[in-house]
Amino acid sequence: MFYIARRVFLGLTLLALTACSDAKEVTEETPLVNLGDFAFGHNVVIAKDATKAPFSRTASEDEIETELKSAMQARFGRYDGDKLYHIGIKVDAYGLAAPGIPVLFTPKSVLVLSVNIWDDSKGVKLTEKPKLLTVFEGASGATLVGSGITRTKEEQLEILSRNAALKVERWLQENGQWFGVEPIAPESSDAEEAKAALEVLAPEAATEAANGN
Repeated sequence: MFYIARRVFLGLTLLALTACSDAKEVTEETPLVNLGDFAFGHNVVIAKDATKAPFSRTASEDEIETELKSAMQARFGRYDGDKLYHIGIKVDAYGLAAPGIPVLFTPKSVLVLSVNIWDDSKGVKLTEKPKLLTVFEGASGATLVGSGITRTKEEQLEILSRNAALKVERWLQENGQWFGVEPIAPESSDAEEAKAALEVLAPEAATEAANGN
């Protein structure tokens, strides 16, 4: 009973940081958000030494970097502001749900990212420390039965990368002052992002932390 209850708890916690649906492929019709003077400069993604989540399929550094860079370019290459900003992403960890029998909440696929941004004209890094973003697959009929069953590794990685780019875009909006526009309210706190990452990558440690051990 404890095992089942804990799985339900973890599943609900993950869903709290999950978008209602997966980000759609960016097209000419995809609306731009207000990012002021933002134009996309260097698109840096590094997946070296990324931790693989328990029970995850295996993806190579090149596979992760290529897919994530492509999603970032598709979303941010559309902005044509007056100033260049460079975005650097370190992939700290990933999980691509493997095929298996779902038990209440099958683990979702996830990317754990550390993100930095630089203002090219000022030659300065705008982030005092990397922004931690924990990115999941969106809730859908496919993921509720376990995306390891319904999606290939390539499909999981493509969807995660699109979701990641969308979440980075949201984070930039939350820091609109960088681009000369009004910031929007944060969607989640740094503590919530870190907790979500820990519960996927080290569930036992997360349980101990929650119990105050």
